[in-house]
Amino acid sequence: MPSTRPQLRVAVLVGSTREGRFAPVVTQWLRGRLSQRDDMATDVVDLAETPLPTVMPAFGQPPAPGTEEALALVSPRLAAADAFVFVTPEYNHSFPASLKNAIDWHNEQWHAKPIAFVSYGGLSGGLRAVEQLRVVMAELNATTIRNTVSFHNAYGRFGEDGGVDDPQVDTAAKALLDQLAWWAHALRDARASAPYAA
Repeated sequence: MPSTRPQLRVAVLVGSTREGRFAPVVTQWLRGRLSQRDDMATDVVDLAETPLPTVMPAFGQPPAPGTEEALALVSPRLAAADAFVFVTPEYNHSFPASLKNAIDWHNEQWHAKPIAFVSYGGLSGGLRAVEQLRVVMAELNATTIRNTVSFHNAYGRFGEDGGVDDPQVDTAAKALLDQLAWWAHALRDARASAPYAA
């Protein structure tokens, strides 16, 4: 029986901006999983397509010219989201500077919202990046989902069609998105009943 609850708005934040990045392959796979759900509407926020300035204004000062225009392509979309999925590689045992920059430009957009992680990399599958992101997002009053999807040795996992022939990956993706949906509904209802006190 179809749900009568409004769809969840899920923003997929693509963290890598490196030339030749593998992120589009992983993101396309994730979009395929999300498109199978009738409870979620997806908005992909690709930081390579919506770059944000790396110089921030002093506290209490207005942003530099052009900054507000750049933020206008990202900030309203994050604010409108009920939940997030971060797609991240691992760079030097951490996550990309472009992703940290996007996180730091925002604050209340993350409050009382759930975040799931899809990571990729070599032997570690990006899990060290995810563990550091959990600490960062806790500081911003977000709730991170326990389950993850991580692609170890990612370049060899995807077929030419962008698919992954591994039932365990599909099982992990369903568990991840089910948890994300539970938290997103719970936190959306909570925010609607009372403003979040940061």
